[in-house]
Amino acid sequence: MISFIKDFRYLKKNQYRLDKRKLENLQLNLLKQMYDFAISNSPFYRKLYEGKQFRDLNDFYQLPIIDKQIMMDNFSELNTVCLDKETLMEYAIAKERNKDYLGYYNGKYVIGLSSGTSGNKGLYITPKSLTKRLPAVFLARGGVSIGDLPLRILFCLRVFSQGFNNINAPLLKLHYSSTMTDPKETIDLINRKKINVLMAPPSFLRTILPLSDQIKVLLKKVITYAEVLSETDKEQFQKAFKAPVLEIYQASEGQIASCCKEGKLHINEDLVFVELYDQNHKRITEPGVVGYEMIVTNLVNTAQPLIRYRMNDMIVLDEPCKCGSSFRTIKKILGRSDDMLYFWDKKGKKRIVFPDLFARWIITESDDIREFQVIQEKVGEATVILDLLKEIDLIKLNQRLVRELNELGLHGRFDFVVQPIFLPENLNKYKRFINKINH
Repeated sequence: MISFIKDFRYLKKNQYRLDKRKLENLQLNLLKQMYDFAISNSPFYRKLYEGKQFRDLNDFYQLPIIDKQIMMDNFSELNTVCLDKETLMEYAIAKERNKDYLGYYNGKYVIGLSSGTSGNKGLYITPKSLTKRLPAVFLARGGVSIGDLPLRILFCLRVFSQGFNNINAPLLKLHYSSTMTDPKETIDLINRKKINVLMAPPSFLRTILPLSDQIKVLLKKVITYAEVLSETDKEQFQKAFKAPVLEIYQASEGQIASCCKEGKLHINEDLVFVELYDQNHKRITEPGVVGYEMIVTNLVNTAQPLIRYRMNDMIVLDEPCKCGSSFRTIKKILGRSDDMLYFWDKKGKKRIVFPDLFARWIITESDDIREFQVIQEKVGEATVILDLLKEIDLIKLNQRLVRELNELGLHGRFDFVVQPIFLPENLNKYKRFINKINH
């Protein structure tokens, strides 16, 4: 309990009491600590940074960038706890096949296995010392407050791992439901366990939306994660579940951002160091500019140092929040670079259409679209898969999409397929937008 209180106070102090200068000093110190630790304990980083100096942030920005492929190619030399890639991969895959997700590897580490859109698997090591801090991190940065206690949380997850299990603590009771659970059973569980915080990916919340009026308990919060929360979905969820809808921006690489007391999404500046770059690879320092490249350094996980690690996510920063925190705010998570759609303009130039905009066009056309998926294999063309509650006018939907594109000075062609859409049972998160264009 003492360590919990200590962690909670530390996280709250950093979020609300550090001005910009003190925050920058903290980040620089944490970056230097991670850099020094990596050089001393990781053969990969020792070789990568040979001849490099790190005296200030300008030096840091000159360090080489790594990505998932580089990380996995050098996994055994990159991690600092002498874990072998092939042995860990066999362990993680066996856990997946046996659906045995609890427990620590060698009694010390949670091993995460992720699959990207290209199908390449990623291994992620989290030491027990970090997972034990999760209750404090969740309460300080999970969008809930002390006043919400006691919490009875329903986590709707593909799998329930040891990391999530460690969130259990006094006054914080966690229940688990698979995203493959029948929606009616999920509603029954919410009522039976008197759940007051519902946590789930947006795609799963959409499946229980038609049954939301059967929830008999008062939800204090609905928290989404794992997928981009569109404004349309947020509005629908708030109306249906009669509770504030918040978002956690969690990735295998770290807990990127969390909601403050005002409901704004803030980068967890003391847990991750986030660099954003525009289309010309110029570093973004002002709000409102689309970050086409996002480079993350995990500031707390020394078992698997991720220093200047390129992610595919695209975000836009917002103005400073009235909550008073110096932590940067996120206006919008646009998705991953491989979620984007591409159409031709009148000059034959390829232009991006962001998925949240395209989703709004589809969702607002009919209330009978239960779920959809857009697959693009060629610029200017896309296949729209529709899971319908009842038959809709596809000609009218096509006209709507074409008209919206035309108003942006773009043109495109669409094919429509009507069929049931099921949430994936494998490692992949559900993706509404799949871009297969070879850029």
